[in-house]
Amino acid sequence: MTSKIRKIQSLAVAGISNIVIIVLGIGMLYPVIWLIAASFKEGNMIFSDPSLIPKSVTLQNYVKGWEGIGIVSFGAFFRNSFIICALCVICNGMFCTVTAYAFARLKFVGRNFWFAIMMLTLMLPGHVTTIPRYIIFRNFEWIDTYLPLIVPKLFATDAFFIFLLVQFIRGLPKDLDESAVIDGCSKFRIFTNIILPLAVPAIITTVLFTFLWTWDDFFNQLLYLNSPEKYTVPMGLRLFIDSSGMSSWGSMFAMAVLSIVPCFILFFSLQKYFVQGIATTGMKG
Repeated sequence: MTSKIRKIQSLAVAGISNIVIIVLGIGMLYPVIWLIAASFKEGNMIFSDPSLIPKSVTLQNYVKGWEGIGIVSFGAFFRNSFIICALCVICNGMFCTVTAYAFARLKFVGRNFWFAIMMLTLMLPGHVTTIPRYIIFRNFEWIDTYLPLIVPKLFATDAFFIFLLVQFIRGLPKDLDESAVIDGCSKFRIFTNIILPLAVPAIITTVLFTFLWTWDDFFNQLLYLNSPEKYTVPMGLRLFIDSSGMSSWGSMFAMAVLSIVPCFILFFSLQKYFVQGIATTGMKG
């Protein structure tokens, strides 16, 4: 009898927990659901009709939004964002991994000092370096190009990803390296043949965060890009907002829905590796 009561209590607790989680999930997803619903509403019904089910469905918001502004279509903004994100992902994935391998496995003079300096950059707000970076890139005549957004990735300037990869690589057994050395492998072959395959979850986590942060980055793109044909998705969305009060809310919401689709696809397709990379980072082998 006691076991049945305990079983009923455990089922009741599990049921209540699931209900609470579902309610909280719906609450967090409500803005996204409202955004999707608003993108199918007519312009004069977006704010006057608060319901999630449109009284009349229209696709004109997507048609007009995709036409963009002037001679630049929104497809050009998507293309520019994909180009920048792809190059940033490749550069971060390569150079942050190489730098992390050096800090985690190689012994060189000043390793601890330079690692501490790198960790200090994590505590430095990005806006503190905005003006110096802008002056440097202006002297290089890189303003209104993609170079200020991509070139820093070649020098592994994202300390967070280096730290993430360092912690993951340190969790890999060093016996693998020692066995490879006995077999005649060089440091480079140990990196390419042993460390890289085992560090795939952490690398995919780096790739995912790099894509999301670059795709959503509005401040730096606004700072360095001036020509409308070079604008990215976040900057293209802002063009629908008019300070005179003639904002195209329907078109902006429609393009905002399309802008989150790549992020959803990438996240859910790499979710397994992302969770594995986060869960195993810092574990000792």
